Amino acid sequence: MRVNLARRWACLILGGALLMPYMMVGVLVSGLTGQGAATLMMPAELGVFVAVLPVVALTGLFLPVRGLEVNAAQGLLGARVVTPPRQAYRSWQERRRTAAWFTLHLSVGGVVSGCTLAAVPFAVFTMAQPFVAGPTDVFGLRVATGWPEAAWALLGVVVLASLVAMAAGSGALLARLAPVLLGPTPGERLAAAEEHARTLAERNRLARELHDSVGHALSVVTLQAAAAGRVLDHDPATARTALAAIEQSARSALDDLDHVLGLLRRGETPPGQEASPGQQASPGLETPPGRERGEPSGRERAASSGQEEDAPSGTRAPQTTLADLDRLVAASGARVRHEVGDLSGVPAVVSREAYRIAQEALTNAIRYGRGPVRLTVGVHDGELRLEVRNPIGTRTARPGGRGLTGMRERVRLLHGELEAGPLPPPADATGDGEGGEAAEGWWRVSARLPLRSGA
Repeated sequence: MRVNLARRWACLILGGALLMPYMMVGVLVSGLTGQGAATLMMPAELGVFVAVLPVVALTGLFLPVRGLEVNAAQGLLGARVVTPPRQAYRSWQERRRTAAWFTLHLSVGGVVSGCTLAAVPFAVFTMAQPFVAGPTDVFGLRVATGWPEAAWALLGVVVLASLVAMAAGSGALLARLAPVLLGPTPGERLAAAEEHARTLAERNRLARELHDSVGHALSVVTLQAAAAGRVLDHDPATARTALAAIEQSARSALDDLDHVLGLLRRGETPPGQEASPGQQASPGLETPPGRERGEPSGRERAASSGQEEDAPSGTRAPQTTLADLDRLVAASGARVRHEVGDLSGVPAVVSREAYRIAQEALTNAIRYGRGPVRLTVGVHDGELRLEVRNPIGTRTARPGGRGLTGMRERVRLLHGELEAGPLPPPADATGDGEGGEAAEGWWRVSARLPLRSGA
């Protein structure tokens, strides 16, 4: 408590010290205009004190004193002031709050500093009265010495206690008001919340990218490794094919991982190279997966045509779209019967997200289903329709998976619809070959993505 009081007292003395230049100029102007004697002996030239407060407020309104005051409030007052985010320009709301705090700090600090300069010598003097040899003058009164005048010493103690109480109360008042006046304004809090939302959206997008690409690659690697182990002794050619598929899937996963790490490195903008206002994303809105903030649509057209493009970080941006479905199916190692229609009119963003949805649905089919997988992709009535179905297997999906959640997020961002769940077995299920698995029911993932925004 004593350390806290000493620090708060020091903060008040700092306010009085900052007020002194204003008071000196005020007293000088007062003396030059003939309104009073140019002296600072009285802690208080009341008129000058009142007159300089608007000047103090004006200073706080325009000079960047907020950082100094925040440090003083945190270090000396012990106030828990949330560090305001850095802004490109100062809002008037922040200026008014800073000016109000600066004026309050200097005015209260000036009063406490003046009382400290006056009360401490007075208390020492009066407490020494019983020991002084000879009468002395106190405020124009002739005071005798000796123990009969001990009441003066008691008065000095009372004055000193009142000064401590004044400093403690003033410090507590400033400590309570500091978070309100020096903390983030509503506008700054909103900007910080929007920035936090953008950060979370970017992290979620990267998590989906890693889950879809790396998760699919690991599923394929597991499947192919098991197949290679079974046929290694009696069918080396098939084993070599499986190992080649493992290599291809691993390379693809490493490429995607390298791309995500490149995006994270790109977020560390060097000083002096901040993005221009035209490159900023709309506050609070998530950038659609597969498209970076500030990217022009020309990049999307380049991606849809299969052209590669160098990212600023030196990483190669993935160009996986629906045009790569054949390669995805071939690398999966599963029995997949796929039917792909004319996709030339599908926008690049839709094509990339549909590819990721197909990749995740195929991954789930490999993990939890059995038998052949049916993949159908085509354009009907201005919508891209994608369906993946597979016979239901004996393995159940582990809880907490993010596959369906990621697919729903992608579809929702593109204002589409997603259906995922079991289907009853068809009436003509024969129970032999491919129809045998179908007789136990199907698991279907169906996505409908509009090719153009309805906005």
